Amino acid sequence: MENQENSNFDQSDKGNLKKEFGLSTLSVNNRKTVFLILVIVVIGGLISYLSMPRESFPEIQIPEIYVGVPYPGNSPEIIQEKIIRPIENEINTIKNIDEITSTSIQGFGSIQVKFNFVVTPDEAKELVDNAVKEARSDKEFPKDLPSEPTIQKMDVTQFPVVNINLSGDYPVDKLNSKAEILEEEIEAIESISEVNIRGVQQQKLNIEIRRDDAEAKRVSFSDIENAIRAGHMNMGAGNLSIDGVDQAVIVGEKFKKAHQFDSLVVKSEEGNSVHLYEVADIYFGDADTTSYARQNGFPVVMLDVQKRGGENLLEAIDKVKSTVANLVAEKVISEDIEISYTNDQSIKIRDQVSNLENSIIFGVILVVLVLLFFLGSRNALFVGIAIPLSMFMSFALLNTFGVTLNIMVLFSSVLALGMLVDNGIVVVENVYRWMDEGHSRIEAAKKGVGEVAWPIIASTATTLAAFVPLALWPGIMGEFMQYLPITLMIVLGSSLFVALVINPVLTAVAMKVEQKKPRAKIVMFIGAIGIGMGILFQMTGSIGWGNLFLIIGGISILNLFLLSPGTRFFQQRILPSFERRYSNFLTKSLKHWRPIWVLVGTFTLLIISFVLVGVLPPKILFFPENQPQYVNVFIEHPIGTEIVKTNETTLKAKRIVDDVTAAFFAKEVSEEKDTTGQSIFIESVIEQVGEGTSDPMAGPQFGSTPHKGRITISFTEFKDRNGRETSDYKKMLDTAVLNAPFSLDVKIVADKNQEGPPQEPPVNIEITGRPDLPYLELLRKAESVKKHLELNPVDGVAKLKLNVETGKMELPIIVDKEKANAAGVSTSGVAQALRTSLFGKDIATFKKGDKNYDVALRFGKEFRGDIDALLDQKIIFMNNRGKKLSVPIRSVVNPPKKKVTYGSVKRKNLKNMITISSGVVEGANPTEVVAKMKVELERFLQSDAGEEFSANGFNAKFTGQMEQQEKEMGFLSTALAIAIFLILLIIVTQFNSFSAPAIILLAVVLSLTGVFLGLVVFRQDFVIIMTMIGIISLAGIVVNNAIVLIDYTNLLRKQRKEELGLSEIEQLPVLEVKNAIIKGGQTRLRPVLLTAITTILGLLPLATGLNIDFVAWFSTNDPGIFVGGDNVMFFGPMSWTIIYGLTFATFLTLVVIPVTYYLLFRLKRWVFKKGGWTMRSGI
Repeated sequence: MENQENSNFDQSDKGNLKKEFGLSTLSVNNRKTVFLILVIVVIGGLISYLSMPRESFPEIQIPEIYVGVPYPGNSPEIIQEKIIRPIENEINTIKNIDEITSTSIQGFGSIQVKFNFVVTPDEAKELVDNAVKEARSDKEFPKDLPSEPTIQKMDVTQFPVVNINLSGDYPVDKLNSKAEILEEEIEAIESISEVNIRGVQQQKLNIEIRRDDAEAKRVSFSDIENAIRAGHMNMGAGNLSIDGVDQAVIVGEKFKKAHQFDSLVVKSEEGNSVHLYEVADIYFGDADTTSYARQNGFPVVMLDVQKRGGENLLEAIDKVKSTVANLVAEKVISEDIEISYTNDQSIKIRDQVSNLENSIIFGVILVVLVLLFFLGSRNALFVGIAIPLSMFMSFALLNTFGVTLNIMVLFSSVLALGMLVDNGIVVVENVYRWMDEGHSRIEAAKKGVGEVAWPIIASTATTLAAFVPLALWPGIMGEFMQYLPITLMIVLGSSLFVALVINPVLTAVAMKVEQKKPRAKIVMFIGAIGIGMGILFQMTGSIGWGNLFLIIGGISILNLFLLSPGTRFFQQRILPSFERRYSNFLTKSLKHWRPIWVLVGTFTLLIISFVLVGVLPPKILFFPENQPQYVNVFIEHPIGTEIVKTNETTLKAKRIVDDVTAAFFAKEVSEEKDTTGQSIFIESVIEQVGEGTSDPMAGPQFGSTPHKGRITISFTEFKDRNGRETSDYKKMLDTAVLNAPFSLDVKIVADKNQEGPPQEPPVNIEITGRPDLPYLELLRKAESVKKHLELNPVDGVAKLKLNVETGKMELPIIVDKEKANAAGVSTSGVAQALRTSLFGKDIATFKKGDKNYDVALRFGKEFRGDIDALLDQKIIFMNNRGKKLSVPIRSVVNPPKKKVTYGSVKRKNLKNMITISSGVVEGANPTEVVAKMKVELERFLQSDAGEEFSANGFNAKFTGQMEQQEKEMGFLSTALAIAIFLILLIIVTQFNSFSAPAIILLAVVLSLTGVFLGLVVFRQDFVIIMTMIGIISLAGIVVNNAIVLIDYTNLLRKQRKEELGLSEIEQLPVLEVKNAIIKGGQTRLRPVLLTAITTILGLLPLATGLNIDFVAWFSTNDPGIFVGGDNVMFFGPMSWTIIYGLTFATFLTLVVIPVTYYLLFRLKRWVFKKGGWTMRSGI
């Protein structure tokens, strides 16, 4: 009986389903116009793709402003009180500010202002600039700043995109002169914003006072300064006309040689002149050392090259390298000067972009092969053409909107790869079915597309609806991730256009039902010619042409002997057999109580998956863990440490790095080398001390840093490492650093580079207190918390550190007001004398060659380190009676006493704050580490020390990455809810029913079973950002097949009612509905399997990390095959989430949805019958 009813459906499928879709019909009727559009799309898309700027991650504009205010010679407390607080108060009056943080260190204050993203960076800078001006206008604000405050925007492009290193058998000044030539030439490149030279000492004309001689001759600092300003100068006095010719009159002359300063008269009294050489040593040489730089243990002059925002990074670096090559070719730079490039971002970007492009190509090959077996070669071509056309259209639109070709855009293209053929599959398969039943190509194209147009529009709309909330993601993470939903919406929208406009035309022109078997002799001839030409070209060295002919010949023969027979066997034997088995299975599943058991069993699986996640929880991460591209070893001494001592410590740390490197390769006979003798694992090891040593991910760092050092270990690209994991190296380095034999006041920590948007440390505890509490007391409490956590260590914590440096030695010199007034000396006079003695003062400039150098005045070195010499110096000045007086500083100050204090004052949102932070060791779970740290912090707060801590107004809370994680998780949960609501709105509108949407949403919920089971069984990480995006994406993907299946089943029921002459209020018998369900499932089996398989296979190369370089394979015969890499680390979690969920959702679509449809129909029929109501719903 059931088979008989099925045959009724078979015979009358087309009886009354003869609707058309207007746009598709218009396209079929205007085929030439569509072909013209097709050509425009291909050409425009290809040009756009080739011209789009390449970069690694999106270049986002962050509305963060940094303010730096120099005030040399002042302590952090004074900086905070006189500089920072007034500016903070003014900035706090600005609207749309999320956070204000500040740092006050010796002689410098900085403020970081984070705005809401409704404010543009330019607007933010202007607002802060105005606030700083307003604060400075106050009469209490210091008026003696040595320079204007620095106000700059947070710019991700301010980090170097490449380092150029000069080395060779030359003195550093020679290398520096060549570096300066490079600096000038490279900065002339339009796409380059700035070039900074590292590892070179700045030079000055030093005038160092001999204290005893100067005091004996009663010469003061101001005497020397005034004499140099007056004698080392020239000034225009106007024009003088002589014999009718105007001649400029110039008075004075600037010294051209250093020795000319010797004879300068600095004092002349009663006919006695004192020359500068009598009281000072004058020499041209290095200023105080501000930085050291070494590459692989040897001194190097380094240039940090930064590009302008919005410029093409690859083109910028190519121009830099071309400029350097031209200078070498022109002999401007000697060939024996070794020039190397490190931290070259273009290499990484090219590899990442290439890998994603190859993933797209690999995915296309897999998808087309599946289409070939399911649809045949001609129909597979109709569907496969949707991939390049949709891509080309998308690239054209993205380029129009100014979007760069970054890995987020390319990954979105990979993610869309399998989905964008879904619409084409449904359209082509349905048109083919119409033709198979005897209709003409034109009619089949119009009616076949018309039958499925609205369902695929609805299914595409539901997919897009899932991504719409992600486009509204707020904050830095949203600015970074928004390219994913935007690209997906454009690609899927393009695929819908191709399916409804271009595919109908192509099928109407070229589709055939019966495909003739290829003529063996012709195919063999073509194959033989192709292979023969390919071998010939290969032998002559034309590898590209050779491979092209080999591919043509190989595919011809492969198609004859394998693909074509295999396709026929699959379509005529395997697929029909599978459809019959599926039909029989579905028929049995709808009998008796089995539907209930199927539904109960599926819900049981969902519960089991949740239980397994609780029992065997996956590692939870906020953002994907990347394999380090480079590792920084940060060395930090207490503030005030001389750079020479920091350099010594950095050299010791470098030896630790060398030991780790040796141990890492100890299992091998020797470290692996490539043919040039360079390490194929470590690209370079750069040591820097002083300038340029701060964390590049921490934003601009103002002020001098002689107490800091940094060692950067850069690794080669993943494909060149022969499978070695840089994370293993990082683990060994973490252990070595933790056990390093350095003094307790030296902080040394290893940290890897971060991928994606800026992130704070995983462990980040903020300690705050009442506003009236002294900062030193806050520091002591923070140290007590840190000490407790160190005495009760948590596994996985790298190294706890305070963001405020402790142990800084300070020597307060307090002026005795009464003694100073009696002697006629002011506090500022004492401070100025000591500051000039120690810190020095730039009083003029001196030109040597074509460069200007500062003229620096201060005490000689032997006096600068002697406190007695500094205090015994005399302040020489003229009193109000014109008499020159000499007053020893010691006579007007109290005896100085050393004290230990802190190196900086940190504030957040106008409150004093100290942070205890740490990274986690390689391989540790940050979420678990923080959870254990919270337990330890709670233990401290419940102890006697903790109760005192809280009672005195102190507070401790976790912030940083965990706070950000909770915020982003909250948004993603909301986004999922919004996505489901939008999907529900669309499918309710599509079906004008609540029953069908309920079934579809049930499938979405149940698809989580596949996700959770996959994570638990294969022990993969739950990455909050990427896995949640995968789940949201899955919600949009799962509904597609469900919509088409239910819509077609409803059409079959409607048709059967018309055949049986039933009215609108009359319902089909249960058996008829069951047969409609079975027939609907059997008919849609092929497109359901196709859409699921193509989506999964499209993602599989990226999920597994299987990389094949098709371009290199084609041009050089080297496929460069490797598995893994940065892309799979970043995008793998999202890909696997979709693969696991979609695999299970295919079972749901083919089995659970028909079963639920049947049960819901029976339930509604029973309820309406019991209530005596008329049932009008589609289900």
